[in-house]
Amino acid sequence: MFRDLSFRYKIPLRGSALIICTALVVTASLMFRAYEDLKRDLLLNADSMARVLAHTLTPAILHDDVWRTYEIINSPFQISAKANINQADEILVLDTKQQVYVSTHPKQYPMLSDPARVNPEHAQLQQKIVDYRGSKPTAIEPSNSGKFYMIAPIVSDGVPLGTLVMGYSNSMFLPRFYDIARRAMAITLLALAALLPISWYWGWRMAAPLTQLAGYMDEVGAALPDDSKLQLYESRDEIGQVGTAFKRMVGELKEKEALERQIFLSERLAAVGRLAAGIAHEINNPLGGMLNAISTFKKRDNHDPQTQKTMSLLERGLLQIKDTIAALLVEAKFKSHPLTVQDIEDTRTLVLPDAHQRCVELNWENDVLDTLPLPSTLVRQILINLLLNAMQAVTEHGHIRCHIYRNSDTLTLSVENDGKHITGEQLDTLFEPFTTSRESGHGLGLWMTYQIVHQLKGEIAVQSQPGETRFIVTLPIPESFT
Repeated sequence: MFRDLSFRYKIPLRGSALIICTALVVTASLMFRAYEDLKRDLLLNADSMARVLAHTLTPAILHDDVWRTYEIINSPFQISAKANINQADEILVLDTKQQVYVSTHPKQYPMLSDPARVNPEHAQLQQKIVDYRGSKPTAIEPSNSGKFYMIAPIVSDGVPLGTLVMGYSNSMFLPRFYDIARRAMAITLLALAALLPISWYWGWRMAAPLTQLAGYMDEVGAALPDDSKLQLYESRDEIGQVGTAFKRMVGELKEKEALERQIFLSERLAAVGRLAAGIAHEINNPLGGMLNAISTFKKRDNHDPQTQKTMSLLERGLLQIKDTIAALLVEAKFKSHPLTVQDIEDTRTLVLPDAHQRCVELNWENDVLDTLPLPSTLVRQILINLLLNAMQAVTEHGHIRCHIYRNSDTLTLSVENDGKHITGEQLDTLFEPFTTSRESGHGLGLWMTYQIVHQLKGEIAVQSQPGETRFIVTLPIPESFT
């Protein structure tokens, strides 16, 4: 149905219909005007001819010269044939008794005959002639007749001598009318050929903002359109106002979506908080006992270097677990010593067994040689989480590269792998808890890393493409460590 068509077609179709209707109405009015003008010209020509003939016939009738009268009424036929102008079908001269004095068709209208007997139309003319009191030619059109007659009194010094009757066919000017009509239609068709494409072009231009807006609105159901790709018609008219309202609606929907996402994230954080509160008590009690046992063991006289090294490594590991619980609870206050080279190397020692077990090559580059005023436990936790995350991403015999270096006022931790890359959709929720796409794990590692990095007022960035994924953590180095 027409109402279901796109405005891309409705507007041009309506414009085309308006143009066609206007062209037809204008052409019809011009043709009607041409018809009236041709008929008026014919009447003027007949009036002029009747005046001339009535004046010319007077001397011949006064002298009762029938042959001269016949020649005079036949002269218009000769002139009209040469000049190609409208001519009468028949001319009669009637005497005062309404009988034929002479005619251009003597066989049809013999002399002294009653023309009403030959042509019933003359019966109406005779009554008109009797009733007519004027001295100038007048046109008479009998009813139900395809002709009109121009009658002119023939008078000499106020004495009526007879009546001149000139019969014209109403269709005699139709050939000229048809010729004018053909030219008018040709001009109309040329005008339509020029205007219709313009109408369709402007129709499409007018409908383009509406169709474009409709296309953007269709996208709202699946996803909100990108502001950078949202190119709407801008103006102060109604379409421009609708486009502005649509942009405002999209912005409000995005704000609502962001708010819903924050609420969803808050619910996840609440779940993490409940989980952390539940496990903190269960872990901290045995953890404190193990740390006390190690402290007691170290106070005894045991000078075996291997044992001392092993106990120190166990102690750092248990302290790492304790601080991990603190990081999981997002505690702002923690106790830790400044970051040393040994702390960084211990991280490598902790993850190497996992790398060997998964047959993963770990390329380690540590350019830090000084102690930095950063909490060692949290920095180590960031490194451990990133390295373990990279190991889970790579396949067997994959490659991981870890580069740790310092600039003037920042510490950079760069971990990259050649495993499966992270898609754009995964990047949006990468640092949210419980959003892991792997078969194992709870998705807390990167979330904890994100929390620790922001706790240290740092930044974390992700660059991922097929064959290479890189996590870059930048931590500001404070002037002092407390």
